[in-house]
Amino acid sequence: MSFQDKSIQCSDCGTTFTFSAGEQEQFASRGYTNNPKRCPSCRQERKARQYGNSGNSYRNGSYGYRPQREMFPAVCAECGKATQVPFQPREDRPVYCSDCYNKVRLSRSR
Repeated sequence: MSFQDKSIQCSDCGTTFTFSAGEQEQFASRGYTNNPKRCPSCRQERKARQYGNSGNSYRNGSYGYRPQREMFPAVCAECGKATQVPFQPREDRPVYCSDCYNKVRLSRSR
């Protein structure tokens, strides 16, 4: 099957972009049957909005997309350093920075 460059209008920003023969061949090899609706920059922006701004949507080699985890500001109960944790801190429980957490965890396992 012979592919030729196509000019397509982006559904988001309205600019015209080229869907090259090489890209069409790559799409076909992956089993995609539809042409892209968005230009490369709008596609990139949409991915960043949808899956977080981590840059790498396949975090830790996992399959599929996972949004970036929400982080909460906290102050370490051990050293007083400002840190961020992946859970909402509560007043009745201590929160540790990663260094102090590792120390506390090691002392508990002994």
